[in-house]
Formats: sequence, structure tokens, C-alpha cells
Amino acid sequence: MFSNIDSLMHGFGVAFTFYHLVLIVAGVLLGILVGVLPGLGAPNGVTLLLPLTFGMDPVSAIILLTSLYWGALFGGSTTSILFNIPGEPSSVATTFDGYPMARQGRATEALTYAFLSAGFGALVGVIVITLLSTAVANFALRFGPPEYFAVYFLAFASFIAFGGGAPVKTVVSLCLGFGLGMVGTDTVSGAMRLTFDFDQLIRGISFLVVVIGLFGLGELLLTIEDGPEFKGASGRIDPREMFRAAARMPRYWFAMLRGSAVGVWMGITPGGPTAASFMSYGIARRASRRRDNFGKGEPEGVIAPETADHSAGTAAMLPMLSLGIPGSATSAVMLGGLMIWGLNPGPMLFIEQHDFVWGMIASMYLGNVIGVMLALATVPLFAAMLSISFSIIGPIIVTVCLVGAYTVAGSPFDLWIALAFGAVGYAMKKLDYPMAPLILAMVIGDKAEDAFRQSMLSSDGSLGIFWSNWLVGGLVTLALAFLIWPFVAMLLGRRSAAAVTVGTGAESEEKRA
Repeated sequence: MFSNIDSLMHGFGVAFTFYHLVLIVAGVLLGILVGVLPGLGAPNGVTLLLPLTFGMDPVSAIILLTSLYWGALFGGSTTSILFNIPGEPSSVATTFDGYPMARQGRATEALTYAFLSAGFGALVGVIVITLLSTAVANFALRFGPPEYFAVYFLAFASFIAFGGGAPVKTVVSLCLGFGLGMVGTDTVSGAMRLTFDFDQLIRGISFLVVVIGLFGLGELLLTIEDGPEFKGASGRIDPREMFRAAARMPRYWFAMLRGSAVGVWMGITPGGPTAASFMSYGIARRASRRRDNFGKGEPEGVIAPETADHSAGTAAMLPMLSLGIPGSATSAVMLGGLMIWGLNPGPMLFIEQHDFVWGMIASMYLGNVIGVMLALATVPLFAAMLSISFSIIGPIIVTVCLVGAYTVAGSPFDLWIALAFGAVGYAMKKLDYPMAPLILAMVIGDKAEDAFRQSMLSSDGSLGIFWSNWLVGGLVTLALAFLIWPFVAMLLGRRSAAAVTVGTGAESEEKRA
């Protein structure tokens, strides 16, 4: 633990420079803009900015991207409260009580609760990363191909068990991602796979282009269909009310701790910020003495999801750095960025790229403090921006998306792929298919395949290698349990429902008799 503190102090020396502070401020402001504008989001915002970082130092690049991520989370909260428009999927739960508070003339109070609880949740997440990252990385040094496959398998199974959506739909999304990841040259044999005689597919399908289509253009199509009208509460901030709301924050200390715990757990497992915010809101509502006030402007209904949202978004970076397993869609995009910069996420990253890892962790502390201040200061600006007609904002979003897709490889063919996946993203949203598993499978599916094939080669094709020691056996068994659990729970639910129906019918018969 003390070595981690020393490493963190070294990281502050790396991050606390004028250039990096400028990058943090710029990243947070861009992120707030990304979070405020419907049709964009943290995964797409990071994706669009990623090509611009190719010529930057990796430390500076990751500081910029993580700062944009924090800003996007704050921006999504702003529009959820002021306009009842979640700029981020993870901000949907904030609208339940945040917007009613704004309609009651308590917008300043709601925004203060949201930003301060978000900053607290993010701080807890960063502390967890600081304390556990080296231990997790050292433990991962014991991993060979079977252990790595078991971890990847566990990540996929965790999405199925804890992703929050229908398990079958999650499996379909994962399989689609595996298929897309297989396109191009096989890394083991060198053979061409799934290219269908298209020369442009020999290099594979870029996950960046896919993300731009899914998250950017797909969300935009949904926004157009909904016919958005940007009419919200006043974005003016009363400084005196801010201080009064901040003074009342300690009353909700248990809600913040509980939300942080939920968020950290859902961030480390692949549940993600969206599932964490809904789970935290539901737990807070069931546990509160004022549960009848939820949905009508209850402060705890803002604090609980915001704390969980930001702690989950931050904690998702721990498995990404230590194991190469992203815990959210945005960390999956960042994982791809690390590989593009020539860095290999995993335990050796902490040894070979000490400045990178700890500079990034230190920048999280700075980025969240700056994010809270800038989020409060820029509310009037972005509230005015949302009064602009969508007929102006929409084409700007399309242009940014297409420019970002073309920038990835300078290929016109990528523009068609982005447009195609815009339609796919629209269809997946309409049919309620999760997109994060697809991105996860695209990013680490080939790694899982390589680990599996290496394990099979070393064991002469015997699956027993996945139970050759307690570590790999435990991981595989846990993953199989995760795979089975949703279907067992569904079966148990049907049986209990049938029992209730039978019992009700018997009571009715007795009454008739």
C-alpha cells in the first residue's frame, strides 16, 4: 500500500504540469459538451477524439481522454436535471427526481447534489484503483494462457449475468462482436477470414468506426425519431443556494457510501455505470423512509444514482489497466486506444509503463476536482446552447462522426461501415439489445481466441487444462455459474409465479364452495 502511495506521488509529478492541466481543463470542457448534446456520449466522444491523440505522448493522450470521460458524465447530469434529456444512458435515473426538483425551482439544489455526489463517487473509485491496482497486477503475473482465457470467459459471462438486459440478447450481441472481430487476417495462421473477397476487409473492421456508427449515428437516429424539443428549466445558478445545498450533503452520507459501493462493484465487474445508477436508485428507494417522495423531487433520488454512476465509471479502469478487461463501453474504447499507442494493458503495464499508469491515476484526482468546478460554472452556457434548434446541432453531430470515421484509416470504405452500423445501432436500441458486449467482444475477442488456442495446443486438445489448478478452475467454474444463473433464475421465477397462480385459484374455489 505504501509503495502505491509513493507511486501516486510520482504520478502527481507527471500529471501536475501546466500542459497536462490545460489538457485536463480542455478534456473536461469537451466532455461536458459531449454529455450535454443528445446523440453523442462518452464512448463516442472518446472515439472521435482518439484519432487526434495518435501523435501525442501516451500519458498526455490518456489524460485528455479520461478528462473527457469525466466531463461527459457531468454533462449528462446537467441535461437530465435541467431538460429531462439524459445526455448519457447512465444519467437516465437522475431524471426521475432531478427534473422534478428543477421544475419546482430547485435546479441549483439538484445540480449541487448531483455534482458533489458525483465527485465523491469518483473519488472513492480512484482511491480503490490507487489501493488495489498493484495487488491486482501482481496477482495477474501468475497468469498463463489458460488463466487469461478464464478471465476473458468470466468477463463475457459477467455481462450475461449482470448486464441488466435479457441474457439471450446479450449473447447475441457478444456473438456479433466475435464475428466482427474475426474479420481480416487470422493472427495465428495468417489466413483470411470473413472478407468475402472485399480487399478493404483484409485489415479487419476497426472497432472505432463501429463505435462511431453504433453510439453516434445510431443515437442520432433515435433522437430524430423522438422529435426533441429543448425546453428546460432555468440554468441560472444561485451561489447562496449552492452553499446551502452543500451544507446539507452530510445528511446523506450513508446514501453516498452505499452508492459508491454499488458503483465500485459494478465498475470492476462489467455491469457498467448505467446498471450501477439504476441499481443504486432502486436500493435507495426501497431503503429510504421517504420512499413515497421518490419521483417527486427527493434529493436522495439524485445523490444515489450520481454517486454510483461516477464510482462505476472510475472503477471500470481498474480491470482495464490490470487485466486488460474493460468494465464499460468507454473503457473498452480506451483499451483499444492503448493498443493503438503500442501499449499492452495487463500486469506488465505497471512495470514497463510506470509513468503512464500512475500519471493517469493522478490525473483522475485532478480531473474530478476540476470537473466539479467546471460543471457548476458552465451550466448557464450549456443551458443556452440547448436552446439552439436541433436542425443545426444534428448536422454538426453527423459531420463530426463521419470525419472521425474517415480519420481512423483514411478509407472511404469506413464511411459506409459507419453508416451501416448507425442503422445497426438504431435497430439494437429499438429492440433493446445491449451494445457494450458487442464492443467488448470486438476488442478482446481475438485475445480470448488466441489464449484458448494456445491452451489447446499445450494440452493436446484437452479441456481439462481449464481445471488444472485452483485458480483457472475457480475462474472457469464461476464463469459457467454466471452463464447458467440467469436461466435458472428465470425458471425459478416461472415456478414461483405458477405456484402463486395455483394458490390464488385454490382460494377462489374455496370461496365459491
